[in-house]
Amino acid sequence: MFRLVKIQNGRCNQPEPQKLGVTASETYTLGEALVLTAGALTKCGATAKPTYIAGEDYTAPESGARRLTVYPVSGDMIFETAFTAAPTSLTDGSVVTLSADGLGVTATTTSGVATVVDLAGAAAVGDKVLVRF
Repeated sequence: MFRLVKIQNGRCNQPEPQKLGVTASETYTLGEALVLTAGALTKCGATAKPTYIAGEDYTAPESGARRLTVYPVSGDMIFETAFTAAPTSLTDGSVVTLSADGLGVTATTTSGVATVVDLAGAAAVGDKVLVRF
């Protein structure tokens, strides 16, 4: 899960929520990294920068779905998340990929999209880390 820790140089540490369309039959999880594709939200790929973070849990039906609350991502936001792989050989400034579930980061640096702001002593799967996109 990506949890906003702070907005650098922002007067308000709370982004403005938006409501956007969803992909039919897709399940969304609070804090999940998302992108807008063909007018609908979907899980962010491992090497794509997220443009939104899900603001709620929701499973979209095949038809008649409502809009999902999301928060737009900007470069001045710092998020806390967890590693889904042991962060061996990583340092502050490493750029890593997103996990397959869109809820964390891996230790893979090839084609990375999340910059490690503070490794915070992370050494194992599940350890917390601060990142920005």
